Amino acid sequence: MIWVRTIAFMIVFYLGSVPIVLLTPITAMFGRKALIVHTHLWTSFHGWTTEHILGIHRRVEGMLYADGPVIYAAKHQAMYETLELGRMLRTPAIVMKQELASIPVWGWAARRYGVIVVDREATAGALRRMVREAQAELALGRSILIFPEGTRVAPGEQPPLRAGFAGLYQMLRIPVIPVAINSGLVWPRHGPKHPGTVTFRFGEPIPPGLPRAEAERLVHEAINALETR
Repeated sequence: MIWVRTIAFMIVFYLGSVPIVLLTPITAMFGRKALIVHTHLWTSFHGWTTEHILGIHRRVEGMLYADGPVIYAAKHQAMYETLELGRMLRTPAIVMKQELASIPVWGWAARRYGVIVVDREATAGALRRMVREAQAELALGRSILIFPEGTRVAPGEQPPLRAGFAGLYQMLRIPVIPVAINSGLVWPRHGPKHPGTVTFRFGEPIPPGLPRAEAERLVHEAINALETR
């Protein structure tokens, strides 16, 4: 049955996404607000298919929002949270890998949406550019969403944080809200998806201005909090 659900989800979601994605460059021509509405339609469609076809539900622990822009630092175990967090967090500016932002047409639309591009090489120039892009989004009142471990990991894996997070934390000087997620338990990288509940645990805000090592330790512990349960 889980294979039947998985195949049905792939057919409905990916076929339904084709016209939505193809229309994205056209919507982007009408400005960021139109593109954000368009994106919300897609993420809402994703949420409906995961809930009603796959039987995957979400549970939220802690406070989603803070007063003013913050950095949301989240665990990344599946595609599921990349779309769910986008619609849960009031259109945050998402930190995205350079390779994704370089995809023809789609990358242009993503930049129109307001993504922040991060270079895996973490050169000084790349970090400065990332901070400038983040500051521009903060000026518009948007929060920042980053997956500080830099890549998707399997349940139980706890790699160190990438340099991009520390650069944003030190330069932006705004609070960080860590987000622990256990989506990999129902959404493995390979094989069928499993019905169940994904927990999004929003931790206590981490204040700005802490030494880099302490801030990284607090974030690393908080985003991996569900791994010990």
